[in-house]
Amino acid sequence: MQSNPLRIGTRGSALALAQAHETRDRLMAAHKLPEEAFEVVVIKTSGDKIQDRPLWEVGGKGLFTKEIEEALLDRRIDIAVHSSKDMPTVLPEGLALTAFLPREDVRDAFLSPKAKTLTDLPQGAVVGSSSLRRQAMIKRLRPDIDVVMYRGNLQTRLRKLAEGEVDATLLAAAGLRRLGLEHEITSLLEVGEFLPAVGQGAITIESRVNDTATLEELAAIHDRETQIRLDAERAFLAVLDGSCRTPIGGLATVSGGMVHLSGIVLKPDGSEAHEAADSGPVTQAAEVGRSVGRMLKDRMGPGFLADH
Repeated sequence: MQSNPLRIGTRGSALALAQAHETRDRLMAAHKLPEEAFEVVVIKTSGDKIQDRPLWEVGGKGLFTKEIEEALLDRRIDIAVHSSKDMPTVLPEGLALTAFLPREDVRDAFLSPKAKTLTDLPQGAVVGSSSLRRQAMIKRLRPDIDVVMYRGNLQTRLRKLAEGEVDATLLAAAGLRRLGLEHEITSLLEVGEFLPAVGQGAITIESRVNDTATLEELAAIHDRETQIRLDAERAFLAVLDGSCRTPIGGLATVSGGMVHLSGIVLKPDGSEAHEAADSGPVTQAAEVGRSVGRMLKDRMGPGFLADH
């Protein structure tokens, strides 16, 4: 074990800090270390600073990771804790996702003071969401609903909902649970009709690939099943990542030594969607993901992944 505190890089939102603290607490328990053996370092990212327009207009997922990864490469931090769904499929040279914590609930939560479910919302209701995937899937199920851009951290979105700015919103159930806000959930959207984002509900830890001491520490808290599922999902996304403006959902499950992946790609207005699925041994998780990605590319035909 190292003598200096292990520096944990994170964004500063309440949810990001909860994830960093969960990582720290698991490392403390695994290695019987005091809290002083760790330092949580808050790093403001471009994604946190841009609040006035959709992220896909200004660079997509990497906006939540760029500054944190620079700190890792500069050795200002030792590990970075991220929501897996924020991670681009290509990482800077010298960095890797080296551990995953056990995955939480993957489902999207429906929150509304006006209806029990998305289906029950009145005609022409207004739903707030900043996620292209959620926007498209809402429109697919309810073309009459008005979906509006809805930025801000989790607490900001809950406040806007309470103030009546929108009739409903969708948030990741995992994030609400991690912050002790399960009571805010009106109902849960089952994955059969509403596939989550790739990596939803999974905390991942990024570190330098040549930092053997840190890699050994992380091995004690790594969850292999979550890694297998994410290997499949991220490989699937990598095949389709032709445009960050394309709504994509994907979920892998593991059972009896096999990994199964379901994927969907939609037009932003929900008017067209293609779905595919495949299974294979857990040792070939990434290939299963690539297979589903290729199937969807074939079904979509040229032009579907073009910027809309």
